[in-house]
Amino acid sequence: MKRNNVKPAEGRLGILIVGCGAVATTFMTGVLMARKGLAKPIGSITQYGKIRVGRGEARQYLPIADIVPLAQLDDIVFGTWDVYPQNAFQAAMYAEVLDERDILPVRDELQQIVPMPAAFDRNYAKRLDGDNVKRLTADGGEVKEPTRWQMVEQLRQDIRDFRQKNGCSRIVVLWAASTEIYVPVNEQVHYRLADLEAAMRADDRTHIAPSMCYAYAALSEGAPFIMGAPNTTVNIPAMWQLAEQTRMPIAGKDFKTGQTLVKSGFAPIIDVRKLGLSGWFSTNILGNRDGLVLDEPENFRTKEVSKLSTLETILKADEQPDLYTDYYHKVRINYYPPRNDNKEGWDNIDIFGWMNYPMQIKINFLCRDSILAAPLCLDLCLLSDLAARSGRFGIQRFLSFFLKSPMHDYTQGEEAVNNLYQQYTMLKNAIREMGGYEADEEID
Repeated sequence: MKRNNVKPAEGRLGILIVGCGAVATTFMTGVLMARKGLAKPIGSITQYGKIRVGRGEARQYLPIADIVPLAQLDDIVFGTWDVYPQNAFQAAMYAEVLDERDILPVRDELQQIVPMPAAFDRNYAKRLDGDNVKRLTADGGEVKEPTRWQMVEQLRQDIRDFRQKNGCSRIVVLWAASTEIYVPVNEQVHYRLADLEAAMRADDRTHIAPSMCYAYAALSEGAPFIMGAPNTTVNIPAMWQLAEQTRMPIAGKDFKTGQTLVKSGFAPIIDVRKLGLSGWFSTNILGNRDGLVLDEPENFRTKEVSKLSTLETILKADEQPDLYTDYYHKVRINYYPPRNDNKEGWDNIDIFGWMNYPMQIKINFLCRDSILAAPLCLDLCLLSDLAARSGRFGIQRFLSFFLKSPMHDYTQGEEAVNNLYQQYTMLKNAIREMGGYEADEEID
């Protein structure tokens, strides 16, 4: 095996998380508990996954950490930004995802994680009203909101300060905050890096979301950026140019946890058995802060676009017109406070078979949103750090396995890969390649 193409994971890895809510605190608490031997990182591919390398007599099934040099849990140090000032212990208790007995053993560590003021624009998340946000003090003592470019500069300073204070050799920035309102891609602003920077400097608050300031700051400071919400953020050519210029990996968008995970895994069953689809209706009830934000129609629109994109690249009308022409696909999310983080997803799938006879499939997934998202956060951070040390930059398509609406170059007519099994093959091939083995599985 050759490892000379990957720099070793030496030193501390800083993981800076945008948002200190249910997902972030569940992720941080789980890692801190796991490295004390008090919990298991179940659901994490990097911690439990094994991959075949070699063929024939040379074939082996190895843990991922034996194929590529991953950062160790003991080397991770956390930081966050959030609009609410509560430390990570207070936020974890407030989120009510984890039982108190699973938080208290790492209380001291969590209390030391105090959110930095967030780069925030309430127009992008109207249901949030925290006041731990970035401000500027003018010469006359007047306190005002920073421009978009000033947000970038403040965030870059935050990253530099965190790196120095914590002695980090590498940083990864992860968005685990709320879904922003939908920002359509605008060719005049989002296609060229120079235009994006000009819009930031001009404080264009219509086309430049706060999340774009985080991504720009991270990439400029030599940190991979991961978009865990369906925001437009890095899914624009200007950000791809910046990632190439800084030689940093980017990944997105939207953690694939519950219903879309089921959809990306079940739709291929319909395809390979050549059954027809008349309609797929998906609805969710969710009561956490994410559900509250998504109760706002403009924010739900961003999520809807993300969730609707899955089926069309798996069940293709142009390839099978008898089976997949004009099926009806509907997605709904309903804010229901009593459920808190315990999301429930219902899927009604109307299919047809031999001689057009109709049938139905019902799926009821009672899941825990943050429990499913936390291991994805760990895997995405460790693999993005690995990609950076491997010299990979730009869109990391192999990370689509973890994401609901995978990034792709739509300007060149590229189609996203949403089939879960094809995504898994891409993931395994990339890890083999970075480990010095042959990327030997075909993506059919």
